[in-house]
Amino acid sequence: MKRLVLLIVTLLLPCTSHGGGSNYGFVPGARPELAGTVREWPVPTPRFARDPAIGPDGSVFVAVMNGNKVARFDPRSESFVEWDLPPGHRPHGLLVDRKGIVWTTGNGNGTIGRLDPATGAVTEFRTPSGGGGPHTLVISDDQRTIWFTLQAGNKLASLDVASGAITEYPSSGGPYGLALDREGRVWFCRMRDHRLGRFDPRSGEMAEVDTGAGTLPRRIAAAPDGMLWVTYYGTGQLAKVDPAAGRVVEVLELPGGDAGPYAVTVDGGGIVWANEIEHDTVVRLDPRSGEMRVIALPSRNAGIRKMVTDQHGRLWYMGSHNGRLGVVE
Repeated sequence: MKRLVLLIVTLLLPCTSHGGGSNYGFVPGARPELAGTVREWPVPTPRFARDPAIGPDGSVFVAVMNGNKVARFDPRSESFVEWDLPPGHRPHGLLVDRKGIVWTTGNGNGTIGRLDPATGAVTEFRTPSGGGGPHTLVISDDQRTIWFTLQAGNKLASLDVASGAITEYPSSGGPYGLALDREGRVWFCRMRDHRLGRFDPRSGEMAEVDTGAGTLPRRIAAAPDGMLWVTYYGTGQLAKVDPAAGRVVEVLELPGGDAGPYAVTVDGGGIVWANEIEHDTVVRLDPRSGEMRVIALPSRNAGIRKMVTDQHGRLWYMGSHNGRLGVVE
């Protein structure tokens, strides 16, 4: 019996360690029965707050880009705490590793930031090019490497967590969202090229997948079954990518039509979430049945640019335009 249990756990590990949130430092949960209720809280500094991330204790961290801060929301007490970042940092994205350290992309000064919430200490690691607009970041399963895009610099880059050393890899198209597949390859959206980039760290090979004229692929997320999901901002679609085959295998029309699908994430049960930024809606897709459920947000002009599911399968989003952090459960 012990051997059987061990075998089952071993077989399940690849699926549970590569869910939509795993690239951000934790394993997301699942919520099969969704009430569809939405709650929102105004952030203390509503100056283009964006890109929420979940901490090990379930706290929600937010990058306050124009306010040059990191904010943390405690869902239990429903209260916020903020930390100031070095002048000019302007955090775009962030994630929290398993030790509770917050990593940010310094979009304003070409750095990656390391914030220790326990002490408030911040360390910056400068990109070799000294700029490039660090954008979105993910972390490897072993927590040793942070991958990030340099949108303005047209590059993909990696940071060695132990040494702080950064390596850059040339690309094009304004690299945007990114995700890691099961083999550790880095997939990123080359939005202006209407392509996906794929980088293999082991071989150093850079490849691409053409998504089609006008698609503007924006964000990408990994699912528990190994598939990748991409929002086509330009055509109002959601695409499924098979990383092993290296191609798009399915393209779905979203309910809002040309409503600017932006953020995408996948929970631990394989449910895919995408938002339609022009309609203030989020769409819940069950890939098994093909059923889509549209949930209208309670406030207008939210401006969601990133979403993430937490350890309980709740969907968290940050409204960059209206300054409200929200949860769907």
